[in-house]
Amino acid sequence: MVDHDYNAVAEAIRKILPNEDYDDGSTGPVLVRLAWHASGTYDAATGTGGSNGSTMRYKSEAMDGANNGLEYARKFLEPIKQQFPWITYADLWTFAGKIALEAMGGPQVNWAPGRIDYVDDSNVPPNGRLPDGALGQDHLRVIFYRMGFNDQEIVALCGAHNLGRCHKDRSGFQGPWVTNPIKFSNTYFKTLLSSNWVLQKNDNGIEQYYDADDDEEDLNERLMMLPTDYSLIQDPSFKPWVEKYAADKDLFFQDFAKVFAKLLELGVRRDPASGLAAVNYVGKINNPPSQKI
Repeated sequence: MVDHDYNAVAEAIRKILPNEDYDDGSTGPVLVRLAWHASGTYDAATGTGGSNGSTMRYKSEAMDGANNGLEYARKFLEPIKQQFPWITYADLWTFAGKIALEAMGGPQVNWAPGRIDYVDDSNVPPNGRLPDGALGQDHLRVIFYRMGFNDQEIVALCGAHNLGRCHKDRSGFQGPWVTNPIKFSNTYFKTLLSSNWVLQKNDNGIEQYYDADDDEEDLNERLMMLPTDYSLIQDPSFKPWVEKYAADKDLFFQDFAKVFAKLLELGVRRDPASGLAAVNYVGKINNPPSQKI
């Protein structure tokens, strides 16, 4: 594989993170979300989906309701793609998630290049593979077990909600999870455990959880949790991990770094000689049993 200057790409990504015109002054959270959603379509049983292919470039995946708002992230990264045309979109999107996470105070995440961009939409995975925030723990397990994650890894990955906010014109939910949504920490888990959560409708008429003791009147700024978030403290297997991560930031960072790196690698089967990933063909089994997660 040809050597390329990924340090230069990383610096270009860091330069676009401060943005006073976007959300809370940073593009970082939406770049992490792009990397997450670009990878989270993986199906371990068939080897379809995942971060290889940059399939969100195609309408069928881009228009999946779970990806609403990610057009902003792709737009933010487009000048960097033009500046460094040798990097594939699939590598750029995942690399940007890693760099943004680290720049916002998160742990160092292992990442390797080699993803390719599919030339057409024939291998775009089906919609419906990403989490639905309106559902509960059974849904989380269906989604994450399909990708090859266990209960501990599910809780760790949910810690990505330390970053960003919901928008009522995108997901239908509204508000941030934590008070500083552009700083990665374990605050999400602390807030889950310490607040007095009540279910009520937001401005869109959609139910989500609010802290009953929070007197913030603007629902765009009031701290909230989604039903999937709340389910973490209702489930006897999930809750102990919430408690561990709330008590031990270092443990959370260690586990998140591992599971986020695993997420970004989903669907990436590199050729030993070229270092490039193979196409994950929809409609066939791409993974030999020995390679399944």
